Amino acid sequence: MKISVILNAYNRIAFLKEQITALQNQSVKPKNIFLWQNKHKNTNILESKLIKNIIYSYNNFNYGVWARFAFALNAKTEFICIFDDDTIPGRNWLKNCLETMKSSEGLLGARGVRFGSLNQYVTSQEFGWNNPNNVCEMVDIVGHSWFFKREWLSYFWRELPNLNSSNFVGEDIHFSYILQKYLKLNTYVPPHPKNDVSLWGSNPKLALKIGTDKSAISFNPKHQHEMDKALIHYIKKGFKLKFLKKNKLKNLYLEKKINISRALKKIIK
Repeated sequence: MKISVILNAYNRIAFLKEQITALQNQSVKPKNIFLWQNKHKNTNILESKLIKNIIYSYNNFNYGVWARFAFALNAKTEFICIFDDDTIPGRNWLKNCLETMKSSEGLLGARGVRFGSLNQYVTSQEFGWNNPNNVCEMVDIVGHSWFFKREWLSYFWRELPNLNSSNFVGEDIHFSYILQKYLKLNTYVPPHPKNDVSLWGSNPKLALKIGTDKSAISFNPKHQHEMDKALIHYIKKGFKLKFLKKNKLKNLYLEKKINISRALKKIIK
């Protein structure tokens, strides 16, 4: 089974060479590696020995995070894997995704979240490189890496983002919503066992180092507000959060248990 990889570049290019090397050294090697670069002053970012094996596109405008899913339409393989610029996968990540797809067909990612709110981008549980999971876990959305069948891109673009929507957030919710609506497919995080980092979707040390710098979208207050708006938008369109009710009941139970415990302590005292 052949895989195409889509990378993107903008401000954070210091680890691009390491990211490309990690992909070229995968146990299941990608057929093609595509690189999409949004507008940036550094237009010559790759050494010649690397770029000769890369399908490279530079743009004079910053199209944000959605554009790479349009660029992915150029891939002609059964599977596609898109990576954030702060994500350097383990050697067996693509192999892990292929194996997971056999038993849990759906959108796969390196970090998955279960939401804890209908109107705020608040997570109640996370799985993946930042919270290892020994078995495949179903989640609401995934990020940092998206592994999927090429044919699903036709569904991704079946519903276009609003004209006034942000270029920098929302593509993750959009993809999970689209697959849930049209194909009844769920979103998963493949196994990230603690004893085998080669299967992980991202190197945890580098992910923390790169992903928390000033370029990180999730640490920008403006983008955080836009993420809230995106979640509300897709909830209104019919996106179902499958774990919200369960987590609410769990939180109510814990809160009740804490209150009872406090009351007992007062009685004993």
